[in-house]
Amino acid sequence: MKIYFYNTLTRKKEEFKPIDEKEVKMYSCGPTVYYFAHIGNLRAYLFMDTLRRTLKYNGYKLKHVMNITDVGHLVSDADEGEDKMMKAAQRENKNPFEIANFYMNAFFADIDKLNIDKPEIIARATEHIKEMEEYVKQIIANGYTYETEDTIYFDTSKLEKYGVLSNIKIDEQKAGARVDFDQRKKNVTDFAVWIKAPENHLMKWDTFWGKCYPGWHLECSAMGHKYLGEHFDIHTGGIDHIPIHHENEIAQAKGYCGKNPANFWMHVDFLQVNGGKMSKSLNNLYTLDDLKERGYEPLVYRMFNFTSTYRAQINFTFEAMDAAKVALGRLREGYLKHKEGTEEVPAEEIQNYKDRFLEAINDDLNMPVAMSVVWEIVKQPKKSKAYQELLLDFDRVLGFDLEHYEKEENTLPEDVQKLVEERNNARANKNWSESDRIRDILIGMGYTVKDSKEGTIVEK
Repeated sequence: MKIYFYNTLTRKKEEFKPIDEKEVKMYSCGPTVYYFAHIGNLRAYLFMDTLRRTLKYNGYKLKHVMNITDVGHLVSDADEGEDKMMKAAQRENKNPFEIANFYMNAFFADIDKLNIDKPEIIARATEHIKEMEEYVKQIIANGYTYETEDTIYFDTSKLEKYGVLSNIKIDEQKAGARVDFDQRKKNVTDFAVWIKAPENHLMKWDTFWGKCYPGWHLECSAMGHKYLGEHFDIHTGGIDHIPIHHENEIAQAKGYCGKNPANFWMHVDFLQVNGGKMSKSLNNLYTLDDLKERGYEPLVYRMFNFTSTYRAQINFTFEAMDAAKVALGRLREGYLKHKEGTEEVPAEEIQNYKDRFLEAINDDLNMPVAMSVVWEIVKQPKKSKAYQELLLDFDRVLGFDLEHYEKEENTLPEDVQKLVEERNNARANKNWSESDRIRDILIGMGYTVKDSKEGTIVEK
C-alpha cells in the first residue's frame, strides 16, 4: 500500500518513495539538554516515534539520526542572547558538560517512559566539533561566508533562494529591518556558523580560526552529512524550526554541496494548554513527573496525542487527560478480554481491519482514524484471540506495550468502593448535593475524585 506524507517543502501531501527502496534515511532535531523536557517538547518525539513505527510497519529498515544539542544553541533560535548551556551552568553552578549529561539522561528516561523507539544513531554536538569544522571550511571555500571581528556569517544573499520552507523574502526583510538590526550582518537573514569564544566562555575548541564554538544550526548539517550523506529521505522537527533553524540547515547544505539535504521535511504542530500558549510565567510547562503527581502514567499522555493529527495543534487540558486515561484503561481491558476469547472470526474480517488501519497510518499518520479502527475491535461483542493478535499487531505502531500488560488488582478498600457506588447512584439520580457530600468524604480519606463523560476516576 502506498504511503503519503505532507511535505513542508512542497506544501502538499505526496507519495513517499525512499531513495533506497529497502532503507529509509531520516534525521530528527533532538533536544537542547539544558533543562527538563516538558510535554510540548515531548509531543515532537511522539510524532517522530509514530513515523518510525509506521515506516517499520510497512517493512522498511531505518537509518535514523537524532542530535543532542549540548553546545551553541542561543536563547533565541537566531543569533541572539546567551548560550542555553552556559545559562543553565550559571543557574545551577555546574559546568555545562555536567548540565548536558544530567538533562540528557533525564530526557532519555522520559522517552523510555513514553515507550518511544530510539533512533539508530544518537549524535552529540560536542562529539562532532571536528566534523563541523570541516563542514564550515568547505562552505567558506565555496564562497558563501564573510567574516567580522569575532564571527563567520553565512551570506544568504549568495543563494538562488533563501526561505524555501517559510517563503521568507530577503528583500522585504531588508526593507523592514528594525533600527536595532545587527549592523555587522550584510543581510538580516544571515546567521553565524563559527564564533570566536570570549575569554570566559566555558565551551570552546582549538580550530582553524582560534578558540571557537559552532553556530547552533551547523551541527544538524554536519552530523546529517556524516551519517546520511548529502541527500536523504526525511527531516523532522517542530514547526518552530521552519523559519530559522531548518531554513539555515538547507542554506548550509546548499553552501556545502549545492543540495537540499532532504526530500521530505515534516513538522509537528504546537501543544497548547487550556487553549493558550505554554510559558513559565503561566506556570503550565508540565513535565511527565508533574503528570504522574496528578495521577497520569506516561502512556496516558501518549493516548492523548492520538486524539489529533500531528499537523494540527492539540489542546492539553486535564479533562482531556481524564478521557485519555479512561480510554487507555478500556483498550487494555478490551485486549485482555479478547485474549481470553474462544470465538472464531472470519479471515476476511481480520484483513479488512488490517487494510483500514494501514490506510489510516499511511495517510500522513492519521492516528485518530487509526484509533477508530482499534475501538471497533475493542468493542466487538465476540471475544476472540484473533482480535487480540490483531491489537498486538497494531500495537507495533501504537506503542502501548499491550503484550506485557497485566491487569492490576483493584486496590480500593471495600468501604471506599461502597462510597463510590453510592456516589455514582446519586449522580445517576441527579442528586448533586449527595454526590458532593460523598466526594468530600472521599477527599477527606485521601482520594482524588475526577468526573468525566467516560466515568468517575477515584485514586489514592
